Amino acid sequence: MMVADSGKATFGIEGLDDVLGGGLTRERVYLLEGSPGTGKTTTSLQFLLEGTRAGETGLYITMSETEDELRETATSHGWSLDGVEIFQLIPPESLLDENQQQSLLYSSDLELGETTRQIFAAIDRAKPSRVVLDSLSELRLLAGSSLRYRRQVLALKHFFAREAVTVLMLDDLSADTQDNTVHSIAHAVVMLQELAPDYGAQRRRLRVIKYRGQRFRGGFHDFTIATGGVVVFPRLISLEHKTGFSRDRLVSGIAELDALLGGGIEKGSSTLILGPAGTGKSLVSVQYVLAAIERGERAAMFVFDEELAMLFARTRAMGLDLEGHRDRGELFIEQIDAAELSPGEFAHKVRSIVDRNGVKTVVIDSLNGYQAAMPDENALVLHIHELLQFLNRQGATTFLTVAQHGLVGDMKAPVDVTYLADTVVLLRYFEAFGRVRRAISVIKKRASNHEDTIREYRIGARGLQVGEPLSNFVGVLRGTPSFVGAADEPTLLDRDPS
Repeated sequence: MMVADSGKATFGIEGLDDVLGGGLTRERVYLLEGSPGTGKTTTSLQFLLEGTRAGETGLYITMSETEDELRETATSHGWSLDGVEIFQLIPPESLLDENQQQSLLYSSDLELGETTRQIFAAIDRAKPSRVVLDSLSELRLLAGSSLRYRRQVLALKHFFAREAVTVLMLDDLSADTQDNTVHSIAHAVVMLQELAPDYGAQRRRLRVIKYRGQRFRGGFHDFTIATGGVVVFPRLISLEHKTGFSRDRLVSGIAELDALLGGGIEKGSSTLILGPAGTGKSLVSVQYVLAAIERGERAAMFVFDEELAMLFARTRAMGLDLEGHRDRGELFIEQIDAAELSPGEFAHKVRSIVDRNGVKTVVIDSLNGYQAAMPDENALVLHIHELLQFLNRQGATTFLTVAQHGLVGDMKAPVDVTYLADTVVLLRYFEAFGRVRRAISVIKKRASNHEDTIREYRIGARGLQVGEPLSNFVGVLRGTPSFVGAADEPTLLDRDPS
């Protein structure tokens, strides 16, 4: 995380101040641009209110919204605008009266000059430290040409510099989206965007386009507008979060499963559990969650695909009390709605729970649900990479599940992230002796050796049971094995499925 500069004008929005490297350099002119509805007004009001909390005078000059509308916006967030002066700039009545219109001069010339004069007068009267000018689109329309508009903005900039104020100019991009005149004049430019996916809630993100003489966090950062204001989720950069820890080997509590994994899973590593629907991917990850709690550690589960009530009920039937562990504060478990949560917000949620509670085992169930929150596969891989690297560097052991398409035979995952995980566990269905069985194998493990065998496992009233290696079958991973052992030789975990 970037170190905040106490001498800067902060927004009071923790994530945004972090993206900006601590806030805005004082006594400069800044541009906050975005289409209507992206959150410019809410962000700028927070900027002024943060100044009020610091004992600074704030002035909101509005040409597009009325004072009543601004106060309604503040009330909806539970804010009081006491200490913030609102100046509603409207054209003088003489310019709106047809009988008073000049015939030798364009009315826009008079309106532009009068508008500028009123802005200067409002600042002279209020003597503010922070100013919001809403919006430049009105000035652009009054100027008529790009040249006059640029000269007008430059005149404003010089005036603001002389008055030693920090100015946030808003632009709703409604007049001319191709005109980047102010980009070259402003000290920094922050762009807000609103995206409408095919299904689900709108997604908002921001990007710092430029910031003179200041290091900032580049790229897009997700943000939301909730009751209480804007919340920004800075893009996660795993290299900024290195910690030291011992890579101990962690066991599951099932001897056969630990043997298959070469003695256990290394602390601070990631494990991908692949398999078709119903093979028990969630149950395998739950086994490691329970083992972590048994060691006196805390664990977290982020569930995309299953209702928590159903998860609690089916694990309780196996004698596994996940709900009780949650109530005792040993397990942090959350239902995630991919249609309502942006990837940046999800990463922020995971990071906050891990940092705040010292969580050392994390389960994401499943990546299929996580993918639904992503615009495309490439972005998913990058998000997962940074999230896994962050968790690994915190000494947290991560388990991710991926449901493959199909049930037997050639199956594919919706996205290939096997190369990102340190360990890959493969679950399969196979048919033997007229019954559907399940098989488990480890196909990758970076940190240590592992068994190259295939073991049968069963999900029953006692939870997960893993058997000895299936040495008398071939073709198990294809789902249609051939038996090559003696007819009377024991081969399966238990011939009786009950």
